[in-house]
Amino acid sequence: MAKNLYDFVLDCSITMAWCFEDESNDYTDAILEDLKDATAIVPTIWPLEVANVLLQSKKNKRITEVQSASFIDALSALPIVVDQSTTSRSMHSIFVLARQLDLTIYDAAYLELAIREKIPLLSLDKGLIKAAKKLHIPLKKL
Repeated sequence: MAKNLYDFVLDCSITMAWCFEDESNDYTDAILEDLKDATAIVPTIWPLEVANVLLQSKKNKRITEVQSASFIDALSALPIVVDQSTTSRSMHSIFVLARQLDLTIYDAAYLELAIREKIPLLSLDKGLIKAAKKLHIPLKKL
């Protein structure tokens, strides 16, 4: 059996914990460390979610423009691949999954990607974790 190209699906909640010291923990730090030898995949919504959190955080004076730019540069250097087929699936398999599990389309996009790639999902989102467990999708343990 061929090895997957990607090691796990990374969601925005984990990503943003790397930006804010008060949100990081041993688990999120270990995931960042794991990216030295692993490759993550994210749905097309991920860059928009990350950018939106940064924008709102800047508006709320939680981070500066320089910190935001520095974080974007740091993310760009990580082995994180944006899945290009998420958008075409949004009105079909992602929509059905969201409806069946009472999730947002955004959360269902992460779940659908983990199902399709047959890889673990990494998230801090309790609703998304609950849905993943219901479908027996592995949750990355480090």
